[in-house]
Parts: sequence; structure tokens; C-alpha cells
Amino acid sequence: MGNLSERQKLILALVIREYVEKVNPIGSERLVEDYALNVSSATVRNEMAALTEQGYLDKPHKMAGSIPTEEGYRYFVSQLMGRTTLPSNTRHTIQHQFYQARSDIDQWMRLAASVLARQSRGAALVTSLHPEHARLKHIELIATRGRQVLMVLVLDGGEIRQQMLKLAEPVAQDKLSATARWINEALQKKDAHEIIALLSQTQDDLKSDILQLTVDEMQRSDNVLAGDIYRDGLANVLAEPEFLEPGVAHRALRFWEERSQLEDLLSQTVLSPQTSGIHVLIGGDGTWEDLSDCAVVLSRYGVPGVATGAIGVLGPARMTYAHTISTVQFVANLLSELVGDTLSNERYEE
Repeated sequence: MGNLSERQKLILALVIREYVEKVNPIGSERLVEDYALNVSSATVRNEMAALTEQGYLDKPHKMAGSIPTEEGYRYFVSQLMGRTTLPSNTRHTIQHQFYQARSDIDQWMRLAASVLARQSRGAALVTSLHPEHARLKHIELIATRGRQVLMVLVLDGGEIRQQMLKLAEPVAQDKLSATARWINEALQKKDAHEIIALLSQTQDDLKSDILQLTVDEMQRSDNVLAGDIYRDGLANVLAEPEFLEPGVAHRALRFWEERSQLEDLLSQTVLSPQTSGIHVLIGGDGTWEDLSDCAVVLSRYGVPGVATGAIGVLGPARMTYAHTISTVQFVANLLSELVGDTLSNERYEE
């Protein structure tokens, strides 16, 4: 990022503010008149030309005004926007909606998606809570054909994973059932790391094979989303001028609806162990081409180290960043508080 003068920072912020509201290229004369700038329109025009050279503004037509670029939005979010919070009346309204809802995590997920969509006027998503480390709840081993065995693995939280294991030789169902009982008694509530420690001490070939397969499945579960994804507000995005072009809308919504792409996005951003807080993605940041005309605001919620999920808003790059970021942050904190209390009560009851 280039070093901008205070005047250039002001002009960039005003261009973004005007463009977000008006969706038309912004000229120097409009800025001088609307904001009573104590400089001439020629001076503002020169500063806008400098911002264009540095990549923060673009001039789509020779005689028209300027519009922000993706770099301009990024500079605004990181350098100019500052810390923002939702108005107190908005916060109280959202809190009231959640506390009036049933004390049910799924209900909170649906409500969170609805609140985010309405407040941001964008497309919202909320993922179900996912344990940061899968823990074994129950395992079943079922003889099928010859040496093949079906393993049904049930994890804490209800996730079910199935896998076929081909043994070195056929094993009777009673021995498979006895092995499953031993694993359930010895390893219930254990995570993959704890099972690996036991694996190194096991001499029985059948138990070793089953334990290794269990570890593999639990590690896969640690690295992918599980459960439902709640969405709301897709109609809001389709109503924006940027999405009137069919190709733009199709790419963005296809990405938003396709689970594998969302898993990739979330695992590399807010659900990555190396990240925390709000993550703002503008124009796909050169990684996700289908989001090249969009902005995405994401946050993690839940109890770190226990169970977390992600919430987010998709909209045009011409987004009201301050309000959207504040909304996502507030809803994430509120969900974390509610979920934390619920999980604590469940552990206490156990």
C-alpha cells in the first residue's frame, strides 16, 4: 500500500461513502459541493488522479467520475474505517430476539442467519457447531462379505461416519462385536490424539486396524464442516445492481451454495487455528475467483477448544463495511455467549 496524505485519505473515504450510497461514478465537483471541502474541484481532481495511479480508484469512462477498486476498499477497511459498534437500540433489538427464542442451538442458528441477512441486506450463512476435536461416542463393527467389515463411527454431537475395512482374513461377528465393546468402554469421549497413544500399545492386529481407521476418520472430521448450514437473504444479493449481470450472480451464488467451496473458504479463514476475529475478504483476495465482484465478512463463534462454527455475510464489494462488520461481530459474540452457557450447563448436568 502506498503512503497517502491526509487529504487523499479523506477523498478516498468520501468516494467510497458516496459510491456505496449512489452506485454511480463520483466526480470531484460533487465531493466539493456535498461536503463543503475547503479546496477547489481541480485540487480534488488531481488527488483523485493520484489515487487512481496508486490503484485505489478507477475511472471506468474518460469523462465520468471515479469508483473505488478492490484495493481501495481494502485500504478503507484496514486503515480508514476504524473501530465501529452497532447503535445501542439495534443491539438491544437483536438481543431481545435471541432471548425470546427457545433455548435451542438450532433455533439460534436460524435466527442468526435471519438477523444477519436483514441487518446487512446481504446473503448470510451460519454453520452448525463443530467440535474442534472429534471425540468418540460409539462404534459398531458389522461383518458383510468375506473379509469386508462395515465400521459405523458415531462422534460426540451426533456426526456419523461409515467406512469399509478389508481385513487380512474373515472375522466372525461375535469377535467383531467384542472388539467394538472393548473400544467403546476404553475410548469413549477420547479424541484422535488420545487414541493414537493407545494404538502404539495395542498388539492385537484387529484392534490396531480398527483403531487406525477410527483415527483416520476422526482426523477427517476435524478438518471439515459437519452438520447443517443455515442460509438467508439470497434475494438481497440478487437485488443489488452488481448482480444484475447473470454471470456475476451465478458465480457468487454457486460458490455460496456449494459445500465443498465453502469448506475450503472457511477452513482457510475463520476456522483455521491460526486466525481469530473478523475476516474480511474482498474480491476473493486472488484465491476464490467466483467471488471476484464480492465482499465477504466472516467470524468464528462458539467456545474455542470445545466447539465452534462460522457466521458470515456475502454482498457486493460496494458493501457498507462498518455496519456489516459490526453486525457480524455482535452476532458472533452473542452466539458465543449463548452457546457457551448451554455447553457449560450440559457438562454440569453430566
